[in-house]
Amino acid sequence: MKKIKSLCLLPLLSMILYGCPYDSPYGIDATAQENIDESLLGSWATFVSKPTFDQQHVEDPVKIIFSKTTDQEYNIAITGYINELKPYHVITNDTIKGAAYISTVANRPFLNCFIKGRMYIAEVKRDNDNLSILCLAEKFSVKFIKSSKELRKEIEFHYKVAVTPSYDDFFVAKNLKRVN
Repeated sequence: MKKIKSLCLLPLLSMILYGCPYDSPYGIDATAQENIDESLLGSWATFVSKPTFDQQHVEDPVKIIFSKTTDQEYNIAITGYINELKPYHVITNDTIKGAAYISTVANRPFLNCFIKGRMYIAEVKRDNDNLSILCLAEKFSVKFIKSSKELRKEIEFHYKVAVTPSYDDFFVAKNLKRVN
C-alpha cells in the first residue's frame, strides 16, 4: 500500500518540480566578466499575472530596481505583492535582494542573479522602452550541471535546438517600464 501511495505522488512531484525556476550554485561565468549595462540602472515596473484558486488571474504590481555595485555587478531588489515566493525563503520583508551580473550566451544577454545562496539565470530582452526578464525553467536541461562551463554549454545547446526557449512562466517579468 505504501508503494502505491509513493507511485501516486510521483506525478504530482514531477509537476511541481517541472514548474520551478532554474537555480544553480554556478553562474554562466564563474565571476563577472562584462561591464554592466548602464541603461538597466534605475527602477522598472510592470504588472505580473498570477493564478488564483478559482482559475482566474489577478495582476499585481512588481518593481525591479537595478543599482551599480561595481563596474561589472549590480545590486538588484524586487518588490511588490510577491507573497507566493515566501515558501522559497528569498523574501526579506517585502523585497527580494541580491546581486547580479551580465553574461552573454549565443548573442543573448543573461542575468546571473545571486539570491540567498542560489544563482538564478534569466534572459534579458529589450524592446524599444520595454525590458523583460525571463527566468529559465528547471526543465531547460536534463543534465546535472557541475560547473559554470557546463552551464554555458547547456544554455548554448538549448537555444540552438529548442523551438522556443524554456522559461518559467510564473517567474517572468515582461514589458517592464522605467519608473521614477
